Amino acid sequence: MFALYLILVTAYLFPHVSADPRTQPPAGSVIVRAGTTTSGEFQTVSGAVNSLPNDNSTATIFMYPGTYTEQVVITRPGPLTIFGYTPDTKSYQSNTVTIQFGSSANISGSDDASATLRITTANFTMYNVIVSNTFGRGSQALALSQHGDRVGFYACSFFGFQDTLRAEKGRQVYLGGYIEGAVDFIFGRQGQAYFENNLIAVSSAGFVTASGRSSNDNTSFVFNNNNISLTSTADPGTAGNVFLGRPWRDYAKVIFKNTNITAPLNPAVWSIWALNQTNTDNAFFADYNSTGSGIQGAQRALFSTVLSAEQAANYSISSAVGSDYATWVDTSYLG
Repeated sequence: MFALYLILVTAYLFPHVSADPRTQPPAGSVIVRAGTTTSGEFQTVSGAVNSLPNDNSTATIFMYPGTYTEQVVITRPGPLTIFGYTPDTKSYQSNTVTIQFGSSANISGSDDASATLRITTANFTMYNVIVSNTFGRGSQALALSQHGDRVGFYACSFFGFQDTLRAEKGRQVYLGGYIEGAVDFIFGRQGQAYFENNLIAVSSAGFVTASGRSSNDNTSFVFNNNNISLTSTADPGTAGNVFLGRPWRDYAKVIFKNTNITAPLNPAVWSIWALNQTNTDNAFFADYNSTGSGIQGAQRALFSTVLSAEQAANYSISSAVGSDYATWVDTSYLG
C-alpha cells in the first residue's frame, strides 16, 4: 500500500511530460536522406525542393538525420512544410537535422546571397531543423534570409556570428527555438516578426537586433517570453558589451517583453548606430518586465522606453503579424 501511495505521490509531484516524436514522414512527403540510394529519395534538400512542381499545390518534405552542406532557396508559390526528424517536436535540443553552408557577403557578393537558407515565397513552414552559416567572423554571413509572408519556424535553431537571421519582409514567427550570434544577428527592414519562447545566445560583444525600419509603417520586431544568455564559449570581454539592439535605420522598432536576461548587458541596454549616424530621432526601443542578472543596474539610454503593463499589452503577436495569426501560425508553440 505504501509503495502504491509513493507512486501516486511521485506521479503528482513529478508528472511525466511525454515527448511528441516525428520520426516517420507524413503521407505524401518527399524524402531527404543523407547518402540514400533509394529511388524517389533525395540526398540533398535542394534536390527535393527542385523536384516539386512550381505551382500552388501543397507540398511536404521530410528530412532524416544528418548534416546537409548546401545552400537552399525556396521560391515555389505553393505552401511548403519541411519537417526534421526528431524524438521531441517541441524541443530544439532534440534536433537531428542540420543544413549548413560557409559563405559570406564578401564571397557571395551580398549578404542575402550568403544565406544558407533563403525564402522568397509565402506559406513556408519549418520544424526541428538546424540552420547554420559556418563562415565565422569577418563579414556578414547569414544562416537565414527570410523575404516571405506567413512564414513560421518551430523549434528550429539558427547559428551564425554577424547577421545570423534576416527577418527582411513579410509576416513571420520564430517559436520555441534557438538563435545564436553576436553582431546585429537578428535584423531586417520590413519584417513583421514575432519571437516567443526562444533561447537567444550571444557569443561576443555586439547587438542582438538591428531594425532597418525606415518609415512609420506597421512593421516591428516583437519579442515575448524569451531568454537571452551568453554562450558557454563567449569571447572574453563580452560581458557589459552586449546591447538589445541598435537602429540600422531611423524608424527602428523593437519591443522586448517578459525577457529573462542573464547575458550581462551594457547598462545603456540600447545603442546608437554609430557616432556619426545615431539613427535615434524616430526609433522606438522598448522593454517591459525584463528580469535576470544581466539587466540589473541598467541605466537605459534616453531614447529608449520602459513600458507600463498597459502599454506593453499593445505589443503582441497580433500587433506584430496581424490579428488573423491563428489561421497560419502553429499556436501549439505559443504560451
